[in-house]
Amino acid sequence: MTGISAENVMIRPGCTGDLPLLADIEIDAFATLADALGVARDAHPLSLEVLGRSLQESLLFIAVDDADRPIGFLAGAEIERTLYVIELDVVTEWQRQGLGRRLMAKAIETARARKLAGVTLTTDRDVTFNAPFYHSLGFELLAFESMPAFMQKKLDEEIVNGMDPERRVAMALWLDRSSRHEDGARRPRQPGQSNVPLRISRATEK
Repeated sequence: MTGISAENVMIRPGCTGDLPLLADIEIDAFATLADALGVARDAHPLSLEVLGRSLQESLLFIAVDDADRPIGFLAGAEIERTLYVIELDVVTEWQRQGLGRRLMAKAIETARARKLAGVTLTTDRDVTFNAPFYHSLGFELLAFESMPAFMQKKLDEEIVNGMDPERRVAMALWLDRSSRHEDGARRPRQPGQSNVPLRISRATEK
């Protein structure tokens, strides 16, 4: 870690030169999640194509140290009038210092500026720096049968790829409740998509 304090870390828009550097951040950050989940540290970082699309949409935000080296990032996409958070990562040595919270604040600020209905994401229900962290920012769990169709599909894909259906959840921070997505495809709630309240811990910083 450099001598810069977390408060002085800059959050800036991504640029083309950042793209090849972000996989290492994602792999490093995944180690913390893997340990929390008790799974192998077998990360599958986002492709340059996905990151490039976030960059083109001006939805790639980078936390940089005093040498302008990326130490965290948020990649998003605008889907069905929401800013969907594809990935949020901070390198291990900078975790629990508020950088994830600042990156999320930038995403929320951007969604407001674009007059989007909200910010959406999928995450793990139980890990303290996943759903409980987002809950502390004002996000709420979405019932499977009433969430936007694209989020139903993302949860299905995650479960097919081996994620625990009892723990994967979708969340949203609605900025315009009059525009809440109520007209998407509706299906009966699937096993694992329960509405059990989150177990909130104080150790939610990302």
